[in-house]
Amino acid sequence: MGLNDHFMKTSDFDYLLPESSIAQTPAEPRDSSRLLVLHRDTGELEHRIFRDVTDYLNAGDLLVLNQTRVIPARIYARKETGGRVEILLLRRRDPLTWEALVGGKGLRVGKRVVIEELEGQSSQTVQAEIFELLNGAERLIRFSEPIEPYFSRVGHVPLPPYIHEKLDDPERYQTVYAKEPGSAAAPTAGLHFTPRLLEELQVKGVRIAYVTLHVGLDTFAPVTEENPEEHKIHTEWCELPQETADAINETRKRGGRVIAVGTTSVRTLEGVATLQPSNTEFQLQPFMGETSIFILPGYQFKVVDALITNFHLPKSSLIMLVSAFAGREKILETYRIAVEEGYRFYSFGDATLIL
Repeated sequence: MGLNDHFMKTSDFDYLLPESSIAQTPAEPRDSSRLLVLHRDTGELEHRIFRDVTDYLNAGDLLVLNQTRVIPARIYARKETGGRVEILLLRRRDPLTWEALVGGKGLRVGKRVVIEELEGQSSQTVQAEIFELLNGAERLIRFSEPIEPYFSRVGHVPLPPYIHEKLDDPERYQTVYAKEPGSAAAPTAGLHFTPRLLEELQVKGVRIAYVTLHVGLDTFAPVTEENPEEHKIHTEWCELPQETADAINETRKRGGRVIAVGTTSVRTLEGVATLQPSNTEFQLQPFMGETSIFILPGYQFKVVDALITNFHLPKSSLIMLVSAFAGREKILETYRIAVEEGYRFYSFGDATLIL
């Protein structure tokens, strides 16, 4: 740790990214994306293809995947005046009430809108009422009946704002193992895995375990405070089941590595570990509930030994997390080389393996 670590600034996590480096479409097949391998101990970089990840994982290692599913959370509605409103569901508070981002004018408390695709089908008109004003464009909205049963008809998968291409197959923004609906965005590091690649890893003796963390959109919001420690991180719901806790404890006991797929898996594992009493014989316990862990350089990782993740936005809490894992200078230098070498960035981009 250098002297300057006490004066960490958000601008320390900025880097230059040409627009052309942002991937607009996913690689086909999934595991043909590129993989930049960073060895933390030596600083060495290797340029590989994602399916080569099998070369770096050994029998006895444990791969931890986030099995959340993205909900088709973007819904269009109309005001009584006919104006169109866009609603982006962020989190469900109860069967009728959601935190949402709304786009449209005059959306004050008490205002009602009708869900567009169900409009005029008398038996199925679903209304939403603005219930409470939250931060900025966020509102608490209450539906006249649960909205999930209508998702297949009215919901659109919300792609990140920097992706301008239309996605032909919405499943391409889901991991192949997505199971538990609830995310506003995909845990994108997992998009590179195919069923066959997961099978190859298991044949090699790599174990696979699952956690669930429902990703909120605020994860991607840039940190606007000059001092990142003042940034308010939002809570996310997560679950670490008993069998995953057992698998982690066994892996550590036998000297295997815990490899987190994605920053969401890291936040689940480290968030749960941080909430638990530290004892000499560290045993991770199962957990279900809220986590709001914000990992900044200086953080001591308790569970994660290696990380598979995509390239993150400048000044985001996620580039701060990978900097905590591998060192800020090393990450910025790696990103600079990645730009030079034509790697594709963000959600549909290439991956890094940090060992």
